[in-house]
Amino acid sequence: MQYDVIIIGAGPGGIFSAYELTEKAPKLKVAVFEAGHPLANRRCPIDGVRVKSCVHCTSCSIMSGFGGAGAFSDGKYNITNDFGGTLYKYIGKQRALELMHYVDNINLSYGGEGTKLYSTAGTKFKTICVQNNLHLLDASVRHLGTDINYVVLGNLYDHLKDKVDFFFDTPVENVEVTDEGFSVSTANAAYTGRRCIISVGRSGSKWMEQTCKTLSIPTQSNRVDLGVRVELPAEVFAHLTDELYESKIVYRTQKYEDLVRTFCMNPKGAVVAENTNGIVTVNGHSYEDPAKQTGNTNFALLVAKHFSEPFKDSNGYGESIARLSNMLGGGVLVQRFGDLIRGQRSTPSRIAESFTVPTLSASPGDLSLVLPKRILDGIIEMIYALDKIAPGTAADDTLLYGVEVKFYNMEVAVDERLQTCYPGLYVIGDGSGITHSLSHASASGVHVARDIVDTLAL
Repeated sequence: MQYDVIIIGAGPGGIFSAYELTEKAPKLKVAVFEAGHPLANRRCPIDGVRVKSCVHCTSCSIMSGFGGAGAFSDGKYNITNDFGGTLYKYIGKQRALELMHYVDNINLSYGGEGTKLYSTAGTKFKTICVQNNLHLLDASVRHLGTDINYVVLGNLYDHLKDKVDFFFDTPVENVEVTDEGFSVSTANAAYTGRRCIISVGRSGSKWMEQTCKTLSIPTQSNRVDLGVRVELPAEVFAHLTDELYESKIVYRTQKYEDLVRTFCMNPKGAVVAENTNGIVTVNGHSYEDPAKQTGNTNFALLVAKHFSEPFKDSNGYGESIARLSNMLGGGVLVQRFGDLIRGQRSTPSRIAESFTVPTLSASPGDLSLVLPKRILDGIIEMIYALDKIAPGTAADDTLLYGVEVKFYNMEVAVDERLQTCYPGLYVIGDGSGITHSLSHASASGVHVARDIVDTLAL
């Protein structure tokens, strides 16, 4: 029960920590504790036929398990410092990019070979966006797709399973600091480690908050992103997605000067529901395999809100709006854009008659009863702005699913090694509040693993 390194969480941060430790110091004894299931056992019961909505599983297979929430989220690795987190503020821009490219090479060697690397460099769309008061962010994007991402994760697990002790369906209840390092307790046992890496992802936000309070680790409030997921015929955005695949576009509203951004664009993809701490929200993914693709493209439109004084609970604010949506619709709501503009709720008949065929079975309703007016006004403004570069975005039959909420963990105080005030205790990935993407979370895992190899007496 004694280990050199204990990793809490088997998402991208934890996986790449384990990978780098086994590559650079194979003699180290490493354990990974994961609250969710092994990859092969991750199955959401929603099939659209017998089960059409979330049944609130004890462990959500979409959000938890080997691969983390990113296992079924389209497998997009954005290699950039412009978005996806602030890892570069801690380790430097050049090192952050180097680590993201390193992760990309590993993904290619474990099943991602042949997938395309898209780039905004030199694209004409940057000029077109600026001319329409929109701003296209710079990035290189490796699109694995949900299917190829699953293959890569499976190959990584096969590579690690005999080198690392994995404990699945074993949530860690608490972490204690000892004279020799750290002790982690589960429901049935306690384990000790000389070093400890916490990588619990967004779904572990409540646990992370409590752990920081218990250990008196300083934190500060982070933002929450609120909005909707847009679904429309793939042809509307084809000229953008064929060249860029993922286009991160930012717009400043005229009415409030709020920033609205596109997020997680899924060409020929599907809209999905996900469960975060018992709250059902909406997301999307797509596949690399043409046989699994749909006729629609979906993406999120999000507005960031950051609270400080006197109210500081950004995630609590987002949760309250998501719960209201769940109360009105029993889960995810869907509304035609035309209905929203006319001030009328969508009905099953209106959705059935829509030219855009929904890929998620959701409850027709009225998003104006859920989202605050300021946020909804910004989303509507953004849709009309996007319509200028992608005509058809503001069509009556464009579908809006709500709500989409991106919860960001509070920012945990760490140094340039991503180490807390306790030497040897690291917090990485989206659970740290520092990274917000697959690429940044994975890079943070490599970063701390190398630090441990450099500092741990073997």
